[in-house]
Amino acid sequence: MTIKHFMESTDICPVIPAIKGDEWIEPAKNSDSDIVYILYGDICNIADIVDELKEAGKKVIVHIDLIVGLSPKEISVDFIKKYTKADGIISMKPSLIKHANEVGLFTIQRFFMMDVMTYRNIEKHVKASNPDVVEFMPAGLTKVIHYLMEGIEKPVVASGLILDKEDIMGALKTGAVAVSTTKIELWDC
Repeated sequence: MTIKHFMESTDICPVIPAIKGDEWIEPAKNSDSDIVYILYGDICNIADIVDELKEAGKKVIVHIDLIVGLSPKEISVDFIKKYTKADGIISMKPSLIKHANEVGLFTIQRFFMMDVMTYRNIEKHVKASNPDVVEFMPAGLTKVIHYLMEGIEKPVVASGLILDKEDIMGALKTGAVAVSTTKIELWDC
């Protein structure tokens, strides 16, 4: 997947299904989005989960930090690249994002904004790891997201605590290109 494809996809449907269990695969396959985030799995089943979504024509991005059995080391990126058909990864770890870029995976660096210290370090981390896309959590912090977007030159996805369409619209109005949510009833555009 390229940044161009990501942007075109989010222009068509700015809601990205994020699945965290097998029971969410079918709704994700039937969603309007052609991008799906995988937020669960282990080293024994992640390739199968990716394959099922790929067979449905989806671009698949694996949240590598959440896959049981993978460590926060570069070898985990190599595993995803070699043993799955994933298009990219999500991670909060700059070293994994940097390595995924090197091996040709699409990258999304996720930041959970807990405090001012996190806020102040985001620009530095984005410059150092150079992800394709930056994701901010929780999405409800629209004022903070707006200010952060002024300092980074990457597309932004908002996620976390998306409760309804109003939350989606609020995040998109701040300039986020997409919103990722685990709430199935919000997946259709």
